[in-house]
Amino acid sequence: MPELPDISAYITALEARIVGQPLQHVRLGSVFLLRSVDPPLSAAEGKNVRELRRVGKRIAIGMDEGIWLVLHLMIAGRLHWRAAGAKLAGRNALAAFDFPNGSLVLTEAGSKRRASLYVVRGEEALRAMDPGGVEVFETDINGFRTALTAENRTLKRALTDPRLISGVGNAYSDEILHAAQLSPVMLTQKLKPEQWERLFAAARAVLADWMNRLGAEAAKTFPEKVTAFRPEMAVHGRFDLPCPRCGEKVQRIRYADNETNYCAKCQTGGKVLADRGLSRLLGSDWPRTLDELEALKRN
Repeated sequence: MPELPDISAYITALEARIVGQPLQHVRLGSVFLLRSVDPPLSAAEGKNVRELRRVGKRIAIGMDEGIWLVLHLMIAGRLHWRAAGAKLAGRNALAAFDFPNGSLVLTEAGSKRRASLYVVRGEEALRAMDPGGVEVFETDINGFRTALTAENRTLKRALTDPRLISGVGNAYSDEILHAAQLSPVMLTQKLKPEQWERLFAAARAVLADWMNRLGAEAAKTFPEKVTAFRPEMAVHGRFDLPCPRCGEKVQRIRYADNETNYCAKCQTGGKVLADRGLSRLLGSDWPRTLDELEALKRN
């Protein structure tokens, strides 16, 4: 799922292309994309784009007369900049937003249709789309800690809850926790003051670094290949590859469609965290340390 750095990159690229331009027409390739009825989608057509905003993990396109188009890309939704009037080719093409200088095309890979488009009117309606998580760059350490300790959750779950922290998902939570050298399963109400300082500093540093990297790329060319897996990342998507800090192999916890990546040596004191599927299978034979894990692999 595109997160804060990715959404910010999209906005950088779109600002240069559509702000000040009239939205001539919206073509839907899937009726399931549009999730609102009032105002109608046609209310946005013919109006100029005034501004773009990030609302959590959503992209909000502000039009004349207080009309907002709010896009949530979910896991597999992606944006593409095409020549004006580009055809909606293939089942993955969900919508095209036609401007005089080009068409913004929304696609979604896979069979599940989770991406959404809402049309709302006014600031109040737009604010209602915000899940409510605090913005990392607009709060201080006390606000950050208050948000994450509202409930006693694991750090991984708390960081990825949009009601607590805005714009952070599976990928960047892994990177933040690795930078802070904290376990993903540590409970928020167990953190010491020094650990809160590390976590807050890591959140700001990791997000700022990736916003700068992706923003610089987006200023040159439209971000056509937004992905949660980048070779420059420290741990996310790097299972069994060496940790850039200590050289030990990156570990993972798999659950549903997601996985958490971490370095046992840097983050959990050498303890290998239980993977839900494998730990149930192995039971008491589940390796507890890196040495036990390597011994199991050799057998």
